Amino acid sequence: MTLNSFLVIGALLFSIGALGVLIRRNAIVMLMSIELMLQGANVTLAAFSKYLDDQAGYVLVVFSLTVAAAEVAIGLAILVALSRVHPVTNIDQLDNLNG
Repeated sequence: MTLNSFLVIGALLFSIGALGVLIRRNAIVMLMSIELMLQGANVTLAAFSKYLDDQAGYVLVVFSLTVAAAEVAIGLAILVALSRVHPVTNIDQLDNLNG
């Protein structure tokens, strides 16, 4: 596969994730869409790293995957804590922040 095909795949992943964040109102689906956006950026970064024959891009991809995994863990923990207090999944219904 050429560089252009990897860039198109990365752009498609990012665009689908951005559409998911903008259209869907379910918190879990929005979290998955954000992860899809990050994976699109990782595909693009890995493609450029392969094209430039540089290993630093691959290291950055691994670091990004690690940060994304931590983000998912924290995001799901927040969603579980929120669902115990307010049993809704639509984020438009969570408009008040009572302590």
